[in-house]
Order: sequence, then structure tokens, then C-alpha cells
Amino acid sequence: MAHDQIKHAALGGRLVIVGFGSIGQGVLPLILRHIDVAPERITIVTAEPKGSAEAANYGIKFVQHPLTRENYRDVLRPLLGKGDFLLNLSVEVSSVALVEFAREVGALYLDTCVEPWRGGYTDPNLTQDQRTNYALRASALALKEPNAPTAVMTHGANPGLVSHLVKEALLNIARDTGVDATVPKDRAGWAALAHKLNVKVIHVAERDTQVASVPKKVGEFVNTWSIDGFVSEGCQPAELGWGSHEKHFPADGRGHEVGCKAAIYLMRPGASTRVRTWTPYEGPFHGFLITHSEAISIADYYTVGDAARPAYRPTVHYAYHPCDDAVKSVHELAGKNWHQQATQRLLMDEIVSGVDELGVLLAGHAKNAYWYGSQLSVEEARELAPYNNATSLQVCIAVLAGMVWALEHPNEGVVEADEMDHQRCMAIMRPYLGKLVGVYTDWTPLVDRATLFPEDLDRSDPWQFLNVRVT
Repeated sequence: MAHDQIKHAALGGRLVIVGFGSIGQGVLPLILRHIDVAPERITIVTAEPKGSAEAANYGIKFVQHPLTRENYRDVLRPLLGKGDFLLNLSVEVSSVALVEFAREVGALYLDTCVEPWRGGYTDPNLTQDQRTNYALRASALALKEPNAPTAVMTHGANPGLVSHLVKEALLNIARDTGVDATVPKDRAGWAALAHKLNVKVIHVAERDTQVASVPKKVGEFVNTWSIDGFVSEGCQPAELGWGSHEKHFPADGRGHEVGCKAAIYLMRPGASTRVRTWTPYEGPFHGFLITHSEAISIADYYTVGDAARPAYRPTVHYAYHPCDDAVKSVHELAGKNWHQQATQRLLMDEIVSGVDELGVLLAGHAKNAYWYGSQLSVEEARELAPYNNATSLQVCIAVLAGMVWALEHPNEGVVEADEMDHQRCMAIMRPYLGKLVGVYTDWTPLVDRATLFPEDLDRSDPWQFLNVRVT
């Protein structure tokens, strides 16, 4: 049977999709292809009219009704009950509120990030600490309890897919360095393996080279995925998992008094903070240190010992170079003091070429650094699934895999990607990821930095964040 005919799971109840932007439109055909659910049992609830024609193509009920703190229960109550599935792909709708509601009615749940209610990212009454993904993640994890309907938190490309890539990368490095590559059975086993390999740093290293036939115009924000999502997370404080090998705490860094203690934040937006990283196609580049919850969850998952003074923990963060028009858009956004441009353009059909190279760079081990991930071209993405570009498909296939896992494990309560079976999820995602490659490199953030400009560097250890950060 061809992969595009495989039904990975069956949904006996109803499916409600909240939000229907690029990811909702891109994942719908994948759901219908790989999950046994009749179109008449699917309802889309969204704030905007976009996507209505795509929904109509599949005979899906489309309800344009923005969810708010005041109305979400009344809107969703007739649509959801025991055995149903709530797929949250919205922005500015509280993930915690939807998880609580899904649990009350007995429905399964999945989202791609932990969202606050509208204004929660930029509320001037909140402290920087309260605006972090660390705080949002903690609010979701506070809902953990046994034998509750499964709620898969933050399972898109990143966070989500990248946590499974980390596990495959660790096993590959172990195999290539003569370390026992038996698949660990639990969190302690995975953390012990990363510690034994001496993985100091994990970058989620992504370079998007997709190019459109129409260039960015003045006063326009252009991107290959959700513009509202990108702007909101870019305006949050930069965040990173803080490794046990680090010797130089950033002057603008701040820790957390409560919680897992696995991460810190910087007193500046992620979209104005850059870091050095590397991918196979691009080589070395500067990426934005955009906050994502995988920087916290991965660092937390691989911690060995006391949370406050761990024997081992890797430094983990996103290093994102979006498509070139998005970089120009961010530059313009920052110049306007983070007031978003009046016009948005999501690139899809007008993309003429390019690849989204998304993976994880594990560094500090015996073979220096290893990048493992997906190299997916826009041409491949269009052949694999309608309504997708390379960026959206990497998210959409992870959403599908998370839904299948939830249907197969319906009573796990709140879970993150790091806690899930990476082999099962990768089996579902692999056919849609283009070239899945692993490449070793001798590159470090100290390469070619000896003579041009004097810098405050730590040459005793190239993988110090001091060396990685662009100052």
C-alpha cells in the first residue's frame, strides 16, 4: 500500500479545528488521508474568513466565530464531548483554557505552541518573566494528572518534530563513536546517554531559502508561515535552556525563581537577538534566537541531577534564519519599535524555489558537531500535500503524527514531544520530510574570528554561549 493510502488511526468521534490559517489548511488533507474520520464529523471554528474555500472543497463545516475568554465555552460546548478531538491551531486563544475545557468534556487535544489570550505576549502590565515561554509552559504542565484525556502540547515542527530528531541524532552519534546505542527506555536513560556523549549544545538550526516571484514591499510583512505567530513570539524575550558547561552568565540574562530551572531569558526580544549556527546547505550563518518551548523542554528533559545545580544539562535554543523577505520584514518591524506592518503576505503559491532546512545541531561531543534534520524543497512539498510549502509541511506532518499518537494513547494527560515514542512519530513523519540527513562538521563558533575584530571570547571552549551569541 502506498504511504498516501495508509490510515494510521481512526477517530470515532468528532474533530473540531480551532484556527484555520496556513497550518490548518495544510494539515486538513493529511488528516483526511491518514486518519479515518468522515468530513461531516469535522468542524472548523476560526476568527477569519480565510480558508473557507479550502474547507468547502472537502465538505467541511466552516464557522467564522472568534473565540474569546468570554465565549469559548458556549461556542465549543455543542461541538465537543467524550471521545472527540480538539485540534488547536489558533493564535491569541488560551491553550490552557482549551486543555481544561477538553478535559472536562473528555476530548483529546493537541496544539503547536502554548498560546495566551489576546494581548498576553505584549501586555505592558506583565513582567518580562511572565511573558516568557517558560511561564506559559509551566502553566500547561500544571495541568498534568494521570488517567486524563491526552493533551499533546506544542507538537508542530519546532517544538515537536525537533525533539524526535534529537533522539535519533543521539543514537546516531552513539553508534558512530562506539557508545552503546541501545534505545533508552525512559527519561533518565536519554539524559544519561546525552551526558555520556558530552553533548554540550543543541541548536534547533533552521535556514529557509524559499523565494517568491513578488518581492517584499515597503510596509509589508512577508513570511512562509503564520505572520501573527512569528511576530508575537519574536516580540517575547529571547529564551534558552542553560547548560551545565556554561561559565559566562549573560549580563542581560535572568533566571527563574520557580519551576524546572532549566532555562534563562534575556532582557531583549528574540527577534533582535542573533546567534551563530550551522546547517549543511547553508554552512555557518546568523539566526534569530526566537523563544520556543523546545529550548526549555529539551533542556529540562536531558537534565541529570539537581535542577538548580545539575551534573549535566545541555544549552538549547532556536537559531532561525527565515526566508530573506521575512528577515527584511523583521528589520522593518524592529525599526518601527515592534509595531507590526499594516499589510501581511503569507507566501504559498508565489514561491518559485527554495528549501526549508530544519534540524538539530548537537555539539561538544567526540566528533565535534552533528546536524540531523529535514531538507525539504517547495517542489517536494507541493507534490506531497496540497495547500503547503516546505515550511508548513514540516509543521503539518508533525501535527498529524501527534494526533495519531494521541489516538493510540488516549489517557496520558498532558504530554510533551520529549515524552512521546519518537520511533512511532518518526515513522509517520519521515515520508513527508524530504531528505532526512545527518552530517558531521568541524565548524565551531570560533572559526574565522581570530583576526578581523577583537572580541571577548572563551577560546578554551568553543561551545560557550558567549561565543555563540552575536554581540
